[in-house]
Amino acid sequence: MSCKSPGCKTAVPAALDDQQLCVLHFTLLLEQGCGEMRRETALGKTNHEQQAEILRFITENGERLARVSTSGLHLTDDLKARILSTFLTLMNLRENIDRSAMRVPFGRGGNPR
Repeated sequence: MSCKSPGCKTAVPAALDDQQLCVLHFTLLLEQGCGEMRRETALGKTNHEQQAEILRFITENGERLARVSTSGLHLTDDLKARILSTFLTLMNLRENIDRSAMRVPFGRGGNPR
């Protein structure tokens, strides 16, 4: 199967069959999604349910990315670097969620500053 991204004819690895994306386009999509979620959490606009959903997103996609990267698929050095960068992005999003959850709004028992 070929990647569903317009103009891309790269084969889709088995671990990404359900996504119908090649490794490059999968990592680009993950990076974009993480950026949007990180902005939401940084603004404090996520409730507990949304944070749980983001944590599921991180877990599912991190596991999927690990399966792709350890499946024996021949990966160029550039693609390996992109995968590692995407793992770092997922980890940073997780840290952002943790920091966001620890914030106590002013006036709810927290000290100002």
